[in-house]
Amino acid sequence: MTVRKGKGISIQEHMAIDVCPGPIRPIRQISAYFPRLSPTSSFSEPLSPNQLAAPTTSMDTSIEIDSCDSDDNTSLGTLEFDLLYEKATSSLHCTVLRAKGLKPMDFNGLADPYVKLHLLPGACKANKLKTKTVRNTLNPVWNETLTYCGITEEDMYRKTLRVSVCDEDKLTHNEFIGESRVALRRVKPDQTKHFNICLEHPPPLPSPTAMSTALRGISCYLREWETEQQRSLEERGRLLLCLQYLPPRARGGLCVGVKRCAHLAAMDVNGYSDPYVKTYLKPDIHKKSKHKTAVIKKTLNPEFNEEFFYEISFSELATKTLEVTVWDYDLGKSNDFIGGVSLGCHSQGETLQHWIDCLKNKGKKVERWHTLTNELPGSTLQE
Repeated sequence: MTVRKGKGISIQEHMAIDVCPGPIRPIRQISAYFPRLSPTSSFSEPLSPNQLAAPTTSMDTSIEIDSCDSDDNTSLGTLEFDLLYEKATSSLHCTVLRAKGLKPMDFNGLADPYVKLHLLPGACKANKLKTKTVRNTLNPVWNETLTYCGITEEDMYRKTLRVSVCDEDKLTHNEFIGESRVALRRVKPDQTKHFNICLEHPPPLPSPTAMSTALRGISCYLREWETEQQRSLEERGRLLLCLQYLPPRARGGLCVGVKRCAHLAAMDVNGYSDPYVKTYLKPDIHKKSKHKTAVIKKTLNPEFNEEFFYEISFSELATKTLEVTVWDYDLGKSNDFIGGVSLGCHSQGETLQHWIDCLKNKGKKVERWHTLTNELPGSTLQE
């Protein structure tokens, strides 16, 4: 091996060129697996195992500027999309624009790509959204907007959006091309944020039992992540209610509008539910306050848009509690309880505020999302 004059090439560089013809990457060290927190960062924000599985130099992979230096990433392709969170409607809009240079997946050297969205942590089928499929191309254009309803500010702080590109195959199973993950805390309310990112391979999930002694320092982060996962399993879904108290001019009373549900818990073996909603105004001595919506088959995000009216005076309404429950319909056996919410003067938090706003603003419709719980105080929950 000869070295030409004027070229200061070390023996290490020669070995790297001979052994590794591709791009030279630094060797990972143990310290790379520990998070390097900036002086302004907070220890109160737990890191997911996906972030802990790679060095901190690649933690911010979903930067909105083109950050595709590695041949490993560019070989999968790039994806452009916009994110917009509307605080007034609790909606998250993802506009999938286009992809470029996707990895060929079919025998003809092309692919049939589509994009899937998942909110993490959370049940897959409850929050999975999907674009249309564009046939025979490696540079698809979608210009399609997918919307999540019932997204609270807390969700925007603690959840992550997984954007994955897949190849559709009618005869066999669909193939995964690449993905990217965006922490929703990076999206400011009512401001569109543009992303142009490189697709990546899915990160491996580290096992706490397989961690060596040198990695015990990150076990606290894993425990926080497991707590977050358990919390997502306990969530039963969201319910959008519209309350309006009509003054007693002709027929005074409470109008309850059941608009829709989002991210309901799956109660059937097919991964879906057949949901419907019941409302009661309690105490209900004569048992005449029950109202029930229609059943929406095989969905975790049903739209009802039904209204029920309770003829009651304003003074009586102050002593009542509105109980709204969501059920899964099962033919031939007892129906399954999904979750519910109680609104009244004895409620707490957002439910109490919704009830007070309804009583204060007579004649006006007050609409708000509520988180379903699996237990209601003072309720028998009998179908």
